[in-house]
Amino acid sequence: MSDESALSSGLSMGELGARIRAERRARGLALERLADLSGVSRSMVSEVERGTKTPSVLVLDRLATALGTSIARLLDDPVRPEVVVLPGSAQRVVRDPSGWERRILSPTLPDLEFEFMRTTLEPGVDAGEFSPHPPGSHEYVAVEAGCLRLTVDGVPHHLVAGDAAYFPGSRPHAFANASTDDACQYYLAMILGRPVDSHRRPPQGGHHE
Repeated sequence: MSDESALSSGLSMGELGARIRAERRARGLALERLADLSGVSRSMVSEVERGTKTPSVLVLDRLATALGTSIARLLDDPVRPEVVVLPGSAQRVVRDPSGWERRILSPTLPDLEFEFMRTTLEPGVDAGEFSPHPPGSHEYVAVEAGCLRLTVDGVPHHLVAGDAAYFPGSRPHAFANASTDDACQYYLAMILGRPVDSHRRPPQGGHHE
């Protein structure tokens, strides 16, 4: 998979890297600090910011979490909080070479960290463990098709089509397709809590690296 193909709606890796770098600098974070907060190596963060490396969806989520934001906000500029129609062709889609896809169904709104997405996991695919989001975060899951193994705080929960679940987003969580025969599709709505002070934008006049 080429760098340019990671996002299906036109955002290049260079543009994504510039957005991540801008968010990091706006929060006054050094490259090393973002690496520490996200658990992503400094070299990987640097390559992603330069647009020379395609991040996996999990890496992108960890960077967004460390920045106190969502993947959706890294991919899209905020829109005015009015009626917004998102045609399928305009929806941001990120694909992971391991066999899963995340389609973002919600627009990015100013001062609201909310994300609504539809994820497809191919048979037997484990999306990995996602980092805890800030305290006060909430996640809601609804399975559309297939079998989903949702693991929260190390405890697995097996969901089938029609099942739904809620869990605090501030706990470690993981998603996997429990079937080796059929794809799994599920919807996830996420409300992010306020990040801790070290993740927030510095006051005007603060030092930016």
